[in-house]
Amino acid sequence: MIYGSIEAGGTKFVCSVADEELNIQERVNFPTTTPKETMALVVEFFKKYQKNLGAIGVGSFGPIDIHRESATYGYITSTPKLAWQNYDFVGELKKHFDLPIAWTTDVNVAAYGEYVMGRGQGLSSVVYYTIGTGVGGGALQDGRFIEGFSHPEMGHMLVQRHPADDFSGSCPFHGSCLEGMAAGPAIEKRLGKKGQDLTEDDPYWEIEANYIAQCAYNTTLMLSPDVIIFGGGVMKQHHMMKKVHQAFTELLQGYVTTPDLVDYIVTPALEDNAGTFGCLALAKELTMQY
Repeated sequence: MIYGSIEAGGTKFVCSVADEELNIQERVNFPTTTPKETMALVVEFFKKYQKNLGAIGVGSFGPIDIHRESATYGYITSTPKLAWQNYDFVGELKKHFDLPIAWTTDVNVAAYGEYVMGRGQGLSSVVYYTIGTGVGGGALQDGRFIEGFSHPEMGHMLVQRHPADDFSGSCPFHGSCLEGMAAGPAIEKRLGKKGQDLTEDDPYWEIEANYIAQCAYNTTLMLSPDVIIFGGGVMKQHHMMKKVHQAFTELLQGYVTTPDLVDYIVTPALEDNAGTFGCLALAKELTMQY
């Protein structure tokens, strides 16, 4: 039996298949255009594996409907990507594949990947954030996603503006929320250049680290997780983590005792593969339930 993975991102879809040991056999990616165009490529990719395909795990950009009892379960709902608004993603897959389909957010699958194969192995409480084109967060407690009426939107937590920062924020909904202040587009809108084009000693990185540290501070005091993992393009600046640790220590002021910060606030062990492995692991688990 093999398992399928669909990472449905805002700019590209990454589709993979893997064997029983979750060794990836093939991986492809397509640009995210319209549902008609992109989903046709997705279906074409998996059709050639249909005979041995046991389940597909999907991690999608959102917001999405995660409630099985809902009439719109499996839909992408109020996304800013107009062509994908109120799109029946799972329903479209089911037209072509009579298989179990695991359905959750793109950041949840990254969290799950790290939980089963990365920084979260052996831990009960794991929180994962991606700091990139947007900011999103997912949390697990004893292997279950933390969610209620919907999935978390932790990227839109409010943060305090850094004293040296006069940027008003780029989030169209909340202005100066975490995403509005710290995501890649916020950096570019503020400075007129991408974060990847800044030098390591650019003073802006202290501001960015402060916002990420505020995120870790809020997460620590709300959830007390075993580990907080920060992925995404912004966190590929390898000098950032030391700055985040320093800012976090200053914010927390010793109020609670956390694990050692080098083990507590970390980057993903699986790097860009966390979402793929999370989808595959969810697909494999789903086949065991049937």
